[in-house]
Amino acid sequence: MEIGIVSDEISPDFSVAVKHGLDWGIRRYEIRVLKTGRVPDVEESEIQTVLSLIKTNGITVTALSPGLFKIPVSNEAEARRQLGDVLPRTIELDARLGTKKVIVFGFQREGEGAPADLDKVVKYLGAAAEIGQKAGIDLLVENEPGFWCDTGKNTALVLNRVGSPALKANWDPCNAFGLDEEPFPDGYRQIKSLIANVHVKDTRKGGLVECVPVGEGLIDWQGQLQALVEEKQVEHVTIETHCLPLIDKSRQNTETIRNILAKIAENQLR
Repeated sequence: MEIGIVSDEISPDFSVAVKHGLDWGIRRYEIRVLKTGRVPDVEESEIQTVLSLIKTNGITVTALSPGLFKIPVSNEAEARRQLGDVLPRTIELDARLGTKKVIVFGFQREGEGAPADLDKVVKYLGAAAEIGQKAGIDLLVENEPGFWCDTGKNTALVLNRVGSPALKANWDPCNAFGLDEEPFPDGYRQIKSLIANVHVKDTRKGGLVECVPVGEGLIDWQGQLQALVEEKQVEHVTIETHCLPLIDKSRQNTETIRNILAKIAENQLR
């Protein structure tokens, strides 16, 4: 299994991110934020830099993360704007970079979350998936606390309601920590058939509260990575460090994950 990283978890300067990443043996990069903004709202000069680095270094952009649908589903005007403007522009950038994957979110819950709101979530994600499918890309819903897609179980419920082959899961066990299920193995068991990308970070309190280097928190990364390797759910996992200093902690996370994967491989040979 390969190791990737969200580029701005090293630096928003993609050149700097790739320089360090290549030193650590990383050739796969998810792009979220560059120096001039969050994709797709970045300057053309930065896109040209990314394209040049792809060509000269043989690296791969694994996904784009424009932050789509990090809004309440009641904000219908913004939901329509993102569907009609941000998503199509992201898909255009995705095609230029040869990515084929766009990470989205599952709309913020309001209060207890009414069934009618869930119906709207399904409608909007279904419309987004249809746009993605026509363009030949997958949309990956990232689970996050406070959203309709928060746990493995709830994310699977929404994705299965939509029922599109172009709508899959970006599984983040750390973001599911502290909710009403154990991220691994329980949440993973619920979502695993839908997983197309995995974010790796760790926490003692919650993914949006305080992250720590992998192995210093409460996420069972040994078990989760072993399951991913054995069941061949993904070809790589993506580091999302979320703790400072970014370069030092991203390098530490790379080494930790590589060591875990090496031990898994060694045990498989016994």
